[in-house]
Parts: sequence; C-alpha cells; structure tokens
Amino acid sequence: MQLIATLILLPLIAAILLLIIRQNTARTIIVCAFGTLIALASVVFAGTYLAAGPVFFDFNHPLIDHACTAISGLCVVVILAFSAKYKNIWAALLAIIQIIVVMVVEFGFASQMEVEIGLYTDLLSIIMVLIIGIIGSGICIYALGYMEDFQAHQDAAARDRRPTFFALMFIFLSAMFAIVLSNNMSWMFTAWEVTTLCSFLLIGYTKTDEAIRNAFRQIIMNLAGGIAFIVALWFAITDVGTLSLIEFLQAGIANPAIVAVPITFLAFAGITKAAQMPFQTWLLGAMVAPTPTSALLHSSTMVKAGVFLLVKLAPLFLLNTIPSVMVMLVGGITFLLCSFMAISQTNAKRVLAYSTIANLGLITMCAGVGTPEAVWAAIFLIIFHAIAKSLLFLCVGTAEHHIGSRDIEDMDLLFERMPRLARFMMLGIMCMFIAPFGMLIAKWGALVSFANMDQIALILILAFGSAATFMFWAKWLGKLAGIAGQPPNVELSVHKSEWVSILLMVMLLVFACIALPAISAYLVEPYVVSAYQFAPVAFLVQDISFDNLYLASISVCIVVIALFCGLGRSKKRQVDVYLAGVSRDDDARAFQNSLSGQTVATARNWYMEDVFGEARIAPVGVVFNSVVMLCAVVLALVGITLA
Repeated sequence: MQLIATLILLPLIAAILLLIIRQNTARTIIVCAFGTLIALASVVFAGTYLAAGPVFFDFNHPLIDHACTAISGLCVVVILAFSAKYKNIWAALLAIIQIIVVMVVEFGFASQMEVEIGLYTDLLSIIMVLIIGIIGSGICIYALGYMEDFQAHQDAAARDRRPTFFALMFIFLSAMFAIVLSNNMSWMFTAWEVTTLCSFLLIGYTKTDEAIRNAFRQIIMNLAGGIAFIVALWFAITDVGTLSLIEFLQAGIANPAIVAVPITFLAFAGITKAAQMPFQTWLLGAMVAPTPTSALLHSSTMVKAGVFLLVKLAPLFLLNTIPSVMVMLVGGITFLLCSFMAISQTNAKRVLAYSTIANLGLITMCAGVGTPEAVWAAIFLIIFHAIAKSLLFLCVGTAEHHIGSRDIEDMDLLFERMPRLARFMMLGIMCMFIAPFGMLIAKWGALVSFANMDQIALILILAFGSAATFMFWAKWLGKLAGIAGQPPNVELSVHKSEWVSILLMVMLLVFACIALPAISAYLVEPYVVSAYQFAPVAFLVQDISFDNLYLASISVCIVVIALFCGLGRSKKRQVDVYLAGVSRDDDARAFQNSLSGQTVATARNWYMEDVFGEARIAPVGVVFNSVVMLCAVVLALVGITLA
C-alpha cells in the first residue's frame, strides 16, 4: 500500500513545490526529478504486483471520506467562482446540482456505508499506472521546452503562469492514479471530478475568449457526467448495498438485474469523459490549449478514465442488454462518424482529436460488446493509442514551433526540414493504422469478437470506419514522406527536454509492439481470465494465435530498421529537382507552363469537405446518440420501477 500512497502523493508534492518555487532552473529540476521518480515508481509498482493477481488493501478512514467530500466541495466552489466571473449560468447551475446530490448521497447514505477495502490493484490497474506514470511524466518533461517557447511568444507584459500550468499537470496525474487504484467508488468519484476541474483550468490557460468558451463547454458536459456518476453511486447504495467496486462487480455478475440502473448511469459518465458523441465537442475545443495539455488529455488522463471505467464494467454489459446496446451504439456511431470527419480536416491537431474520439469510440464499442475477446482488444487499443497519440501530439507541437504551422499542407518537405522528427511522426502514424503495428492487431481482436457474437452491424461499422482511418492517415503520411528541393534543417533548435520525451515515446511504442506477445500473455490475458471467471475464456488459442503475434513483432523490427537506418547519413547522392519540362526555379519547384507563364508545382490532399464536413455529419451522430442514451436511461429506470 505504500507504493500506492507514493504514486498518489509524489505528483501532489511536485505540484506544491512548483507553486512555491517559481524560478525557471528550479522548475526544470523539480519537473525532471519528480517526473523520473513517478515513472520509476510506476515501474516498481508494476514489478511488485505483476504476478500477484488482484490485491486488496484493507484501508479505510472517516477522515479520507470527509476529505473527499471537502475536495468535491472545493471543486464546485472554484467552478462557481469562474462561472460568476465569466457569467456562465449553465456551469453554475450544474455545479450546484452536483454538490447538492453529493451532499445528499454522502450524508444521507454513504456515511452509513463502510468500505473496508479502500484500495486495490489488478492487471488492468497496473497497465493504467504504467500509462499514467511513464507517458504522463514524459509529457510533463516535454512541456518544459515547449512552454518556454510558448511563453516567449506571449506579450512581454503578461504574467508568467507556467508554475500553475505544471502544478495542474501533476495534480492531473495524482487524480488519475487515484481513479485507477480506488476500490471505494466515492473516492473514485472525487478524483474523477478533480480531473474535470484540472482539464477546465488547462483548456482555459491562455484566457482568450475562445479558450474560455471551450473550457466552459468542457466543464458543462463533464459536470453532466459527474452528476450521472454520483446518481449511479446513489443507486449502488440503495439497490446493491455497496460502494465497493469489487463487490459491485461481483453482485452484478451474480444478479445482473440489480445493477442495470447504476451501470447505465456509470456508462453515461464514462461516455462523457471519453468525449463520445454528442459530447465530442469538448475534446475538440481542448485543442486551443498548449500542446502538452492536448497530449495529456488524449493519452494518459481524462479520456482514458472514461474508457477505463467502461472496460471495468464490460463483464456486466455482457449480462445487461440495455446498457450494453447503449454503449455499443454510442461507441460504434462515434467511431464511424468521427473517422469520416477526420478526412475533411487539414489542421493536424484536429485530425488527432477526431482520431482520438474515433478510437475511444472503438474501445467503447468493444466494452459494450463485453466478451473476453472484445475486452482483450479494448485493452490493447488503450495501450497503443496512449503511446502513439502522445508521440504524435508531441511531434506536432514541436513541428508547429519550428515551421510556424500545424496545418498538414504546410508539412511538405518535413522529411528534409526536420528529418528525425518526421521519421518519429511517421512511426506514430503507421502504428495507428497499418500492420504489423499493435493498433491493427487490436482491431483484429475486435473483429474476432464481433464475428463470434454475429454482430454484422458492428463488423460493417469497423470496416467502413477503418477504411476512413486509412484514408486520413495515409494522406498525412504522404505529406511527410515527400522529398524535393533542399530546404534548411530547422530541428537543430529543438529543446533537449522535447527530444527526451519524444524519444521516450518512440522507445515505448517500439517496445510495446515488439513485446506484444508478452504483454498479452502476462498482463492482458490474465486480467481477462480473472474478470470472466463466471464464463469460459479460451479465445486466443484458435482466433489470435501467438505465432501471428510473434510474426508481427519481428515485422515491426524490420520496419523500424528500414525507417531509421538512413538517418544522419551523408547527402552526397542528393540531386536537384526534376520537373519534367522547362524549369524556371528548381528550388522553388517552378516551371514554365504551356502558356509560357510560370507555375509552381504543388501537391495537395483531397479533403472532401462537402462530403465529410463536420456541419454535414456531426448533427447525425449527436441526435442519434442522444436519443439512444435517453432511451437507455428511461428503459433502465422503467425496468427497475416495474421490478
């Protein structure tokens, strides 16, 4: 239990120090030191409990319960203060509703409910701890160099708010550790709301009108999810008689009907946190924040909390039709439509945002299916999405600072202008959509689960969504791979902290792909077996054989060698551009056209805004998913009333 306390407290100590000590050199030392310590503590934690199976800690104290209630109240006070400052009525109203429900549940019901096992760990928690501790810490270290450049571009008279920024980043990590290691669902809820508040403050960091507007959109949507979470706890107490997550899952497996309502509300909370349609706009709006915020939200915090909860509930979805159908449909439609909308995006961060929402939709869909194969696929989707998406966000942030744009169409010749960064970015993109990398193997597992359940509609959704995925990633990859002219190398001024973090993500990505068979054998499969003790689990033997996983690992090694073997070599063989005609300016790629005028050779991707534009597609998903969730909640409540 000391390791759990270390994981939760280390980021909090770092946050306090960063708020007190505001000098740049000291900040660098604190962030690097605590980031390294948190990552090492995560690895030690994983090594300690890897072979132990589920471990439960008999830990409970009234002071912690009171502290959690106080923290929830403090979060509401902060939200109300900002709501009053910026005159946002909806945020204030939802915050008041939430704190009223929290007080009713806490003092009316939860105070009489004792949860002896306050903390726990299992293999899914270990996976999440590694993602939070290593990737999250890497992003914090990356932010040192990025935020130095970011601050340099601000008004000289503007106050340096980086101490607050880094403190919020570390508080985020602490809250995420609490979410994935708390068995007491009341404690989990408190940490859940802390991530919501931190996200609100980070999205609004620049204090521009757009940032404030998008921050409030996030807080409104996630407050709705928070209210659903606390209502779920209310039903968990009254219907199931427990606030223990483990006991709740066991009761639901023994008697699925008694958990139908609470898991429907918990699923709603997970869907909002995971930015599924109709809540996708809060994550898209988060793109106005500095890139480290985007990377943290997408890879190791916030949205991952949502899918973590859904995957934990997956065995109960298998036994409860109403919430299962809700989660499957919401995730499936989100995956399909957001993949389509990503095709029309030229802004790299919006492509990454839509890709994140789409992949979270696929994870949500797998959780809703609830079979062992689907959970296996969902966990691998979480792992590879976290690593690849953090790498891509960090690469885009660095590229933006050095080429002056985050537009994909401005990434021509990046292979020459930033040769190492371009290769790292290409590796991240390839991991997201092609063989032999882990994301495609995870999709293979999802396909197996859908086929075994005879889910023809989900198979079609996976097929068409994956086709759209191929299109938007391939367009970006083509831009990066194009080589022409002799542009200057602009990556020589990239900060060391940025290179350290990017290289960390690259190594994690390659390691995860190569070690995929071992990760499956020692982490993912044992978790699936333990979660489905009530049902036979024998899926990998015939459907996803280890031979294929090992072949994929070997293929990854070959691809990585081919991608990086020429890096840093001499350019003696470089030749001038050949334009197949009368050239006017080779360096500018200009040639004489048929009318004796001058034309510049360009290559631009096709974005098909009229077909896949947001205005055309988004309303369909918003309306459909809203109706699905409303019907599911009504049917669940009607069912318990009739019972």
